[in-house]
Amino acid sequence: MSTGEKTDTGKPSLEKRSEDAQVDDVKIANSEEFVDFGGESTLPPPPSLSTEEERKLWRKVDFRLMPILSLMYLLSFLDRGNIGNARLDGLQDQLNLTGNKYNIALTMYFIPYCLFECPANLVLKRFRPSKWLPGITVVWGTVMTLMGLVKTYPQLVGVRVCLGVAEAGLFPGVVYYLSLWYPRHMLQLRIGLFFGAASLAGAFSGLLAYGINFMSGTHKLLGWSWIFILEGIATVAVGLLAFFILVDFPSTAKFLAPEERAFIVWRKKYDNSSVGEEEHFEMRHLVAAVVDWQVWLHILIYMSIIGPLYGITLFLPTIISTFGHNVPVSQLLTVPPICKFRQYYLEHLWINVWCLRSSPVSIVLYIFAYWSDKIKRRSPFIYAGLLMCLTGFSINISNAPSGVKYFGTFFCVAGSYAAFPGVVAWLGNNLSGLVKSLKLSLIEVLTEVLGSTNADGAIASNIYRTQDKPRFIVGHGCELMFVGIGLICVPFAVLTYTRINKRRDEIARGMLERGEKNLYTNKELREMGDRAPDFRYTI
Repeated sequence: MSTGEKTDTGKPSLEKRSEDAQVDDVKIANSEEFVDFGGESTLPPPPSLSTEEERKLWRKVDFRLMPILSLMYLLSFLDRGNIGNARLDGLQDQLNLTGNKYNIALTMYFIPYCLFECPANLVLKRFRPSKWLPGITVVWGTVMTLMGLVKTYPQLVGVRVCLGVAEAGLFPGVVYYLSLWYPRHMLQLRIGLFFGAASLAGAFSGLLAYGINFMSGTHKLLGWSWIFILEGIATVAVGLLAFFILVDFPSTAKFLAPEERAFIVWRKKYDNSSVGEEEHFEMRHLVAAVVDWQVWLHILIYMSIIGPLYGITLFLPTIISTFGHNVPVSQLLTVPPICKFRQYYLEHLWINVWCLRSSPVSIVLYIFAYWSDKIKRRSPFIYAGLLMCLTGFSINISNAPSGVKYFGTFFCVAGSYAAFPGVVAWLGNNLSGLVKSLKLSLIEVLTEVLGSTNADGAIASNIYRTQDKPRFIVGHGCELMFVGIGLICVPFAVLTYTRINKRRDEIARGMLERGEKNLYTNKELREMGDRAPDFRYTI
């Protein structure tokens, strides 16, 4: 890159920065008191990288972090949702889950999940991410294994509660962890890669349940027990592996050269976000978040996606079982809405069976994530996902034939999974610095949103009732209500952010024309966060 060129971020090349700024960088790099996003280090001044060199650096980071994080989340989603497959493999009959007992067991996972998300991230800030994230993975894997040994309904409920507590810290913890590494307009693709594992979990769940069911009777345990035991053991193994792969912070990552670490820290510092600068939680930060319109608006948008997502994830096996097929066929029919399929003849019925070559849901998810980062827009892709959900649930609530309804489940799954990373990234992009009165770090606000709206998962656990078979009017109707909330709130958020950006642009132009200087210091601007006059919201 020649002197005077700009980087992809639109900021001047490092070679063109003033001598004073370069001196400041050297001072910062050699200061033992300076904390680079969570880790103390002495870094050299950041280098000037060409576009291709920067791409190689981010690929290096991606290959180190994303595979293990995605695998951990795949197992997390597999472990929370495999109870739907276990239900078809004898769980409901052996534990006598009559009435609403099954729905209550599902709900009891989400209550502690909601309550412990925010505290889990506060704990993360006191422990190293490379220890905390693998540690909770081992814990919930152990809980999952023990679930295969339960003999009564109260035991099942108790273990589901423990599973919710153990898994609560993973998703918000990983989102926070990724926000320490990647600039905000590179975040959705990474969240998409991470969350894309959840779509594969849905496919693996049905396929594994079909195969594991052949172990029914081994050591006097039914197939549902082996589903929990084997998938729990796999989770523990991945958690132990993660201890050796995950690293803590960009400034302390030994797999990167010192110059590479310095570049990543610089990109984050000048990313117009202050994530990680102030790590001390105070009650006033929580109060400020609770009364913020932005948080509540995004809670509604989040609900509009997470409700359909959990509903279709937890009850897809039950919905498909109403189509009149036996248990093995119903298990396999849960796979194609999430993965590409080929035709296979089984028990005199042509059905769609899993093929690992590609996944339509993952393809849609990655296309959404890639282009959203490319054009730096979140709302169009969230809205597209909502429209897909609207189509799918409208088909399923109708009197259409079972084959048409089965086709509709593809829209439900693809729309909810593909839109979710955009919802998370959108809020992350539009919060910065001292949120509200002083500073609430990005993840504290984010976990407030996640914690509040995962109650939506508890709602989704109770709207698909056995007595509503086969149309599930209450369940599909509630999902359409969630989608409708999103179809209203997303345009409202776009209009609000656009109006604020336009007003700030007009103020900035007026100051420039009048020759007025900025009245705020750099420190004050960073403390103001997304309320600063130079901050522009992502649409």
